[in-house]
Amino acid sequence: MSSAVVESSPVGMDCSAYAQGLYIDGKWVPGGGITVIDPSTGNSIAEVADATVGDARAAVDAAARAAPGWRATPPRQRAGILIKCFELMMQRQEELAYLIALENGKSLVDARGEVAYAAEFFRWYAEEGVRISGEFMTAPAGGNRIIVDYEPIGIAVLITPWNFPAAMATRKIAPALAAGCTVVLKPASETPLTAYALAALYSEAGIPDGVVNVITTTNPGPVTAAMLEDARVRKLSFTGSTPVGRLLLAQASKTVLSCSMELGGNAPFIVFDDADLEAALDGAMLAKMRNGGEACTAANRFLVQEGIHDRFVERLTARMKALKVGPGTDPDTGCGPMITRKAVDKIEALVAEAVGRGAKVVLVGKGLDRPGYYYPPTVMVDVSPHAEMARDEIFGPVAPVYRFKTEDEAIAMANDTEYGLAAYIYTKDIRRGMAVSSRIESGMIGLNRGLVSDPAGPFGGVKQSGLGREGSHHGVIEFMEAKYIATSF
Repeated sequence: MSSAVVESSPVGMDCSAYAQGLYIDGKWVPGGGITVIDPSTGNSIAEVADATVGDARAAVDAAARAAPGWRATPPRQRAGILIKCFELMMQRQEELAYLIALENGKSLVDARGEVAYAAEFFRWYAEEGVRISGEFMTAPAGGNRIIVDYEPIGIAVLITPWNFPAAMATRKIAPALAAGCTVVLKPASETPLTAYALAALYSEAGIPDGVVNVITTTNPGPVTAAMLEDARVRKLSFTGSTPVGRLLLAQASKTVLSCSMELGGNAPFIVFDDADLEAALDGAMLAKMRNGGEACTAANRFLVQEGIHDRFVERLTARMKALKVGPGTDPDTGCGPMITRKAVDKIEALVAEAVGRGAKVVLVGKGLDRPGYYYPPTVMVDVSPHAEMARDEIFGPVAPVYRFKTEDEAIAMANDTEYGLAAYIYTKDIRRGMAVSSRIESGMIGLNRGLVSDPAGPFGGVKQSGLGREGSHHGVIEFMEAKYIATSF
């Protein structure tokens, strides 16, 4: 069918309209088995299909059949389809945002922002896809010419997490399609409805059958293995935890599969004494509380110089306390629920462990006794650098604040992690800001900014935060192979 999008008002949204089955070869394959939970209540809102190994193989078959035609489609024609995807997403921004808020729990403000961000990848790669250029040069010895052509890498398996169900999908799908690749998307089983709603939208935009396939499963190990072991699959793009990324890399090594990995983070947020305090607080709230802290780029450690430390803590606490905790679909909500009860339990354990090491809870520090999976905005001080929350992603609305004296001390603290995805620095001294940025081991730096994500920027990390980049012109190259031709004429 051409569309699974409900045209009624968001308040009357029928989530079952987005749960018509697996999306394979432009058709809906009926099924059930995966219950979708509204984290604000703990209640079921829909049931989606649970893919088998056979379904995964069928999805790869569909992508393989569609590959020659899509590869041969002129770049300008592909670009026109991507622009249509952008336009449809923006036309339905409110509806998609409400759906995200329902199945993910994030506030409507965050969800609207995610839809706009997700849509922009289609517009960006519509523009990039018609500008993919090769190389031509004379060999240094003068005996031949060197020609480099960039070709689609082939069928791509895309695996995305639950925290940004629209953006994580389009950040991979858009460049893959711009490059001329066909794809199989496996979204998180916690938030599948957005992926299926977008699949219907892609069809409506004119993406041919089989070019984009979407499958959900509760058995990701065998299902993913079946796809990665298929010789026709030549690319894996994964966003998720570092431990799972390591397992997938090991699996992909069996067929020497090209891999892009966007993995975990432990972002430091450094505030120097000379920083604009209000600007730093604005950035802190954005970097910490976007999506309720459930983001790999979220500020995980606030490193604040001693001269401004107490004022920063006082005002951050006031801002965090002012946030209304409630369902993501409530327009007044500033902090929605966490994704699952397990997520709340993890946050509670991290806070308790830090308190056991001497940390002090300035604000709240425990879950809420109400239906749903809520953990309120929390501020902590005197957190030990050896606490588990200093090493692991908190993935929730907890802001631990650490005190430092010197620039070198801040840099050492910031780099004392196996991760290197994002970091944030606040200072009025731009020379200091650039110098510190160069010494921070991170793939992305927010210098006097609490947000780094942008389709035009290369998103990705160093160390154990991943491989490759998404966004920018780098993103489309991840889905291409360079072919070198030596010729004389």
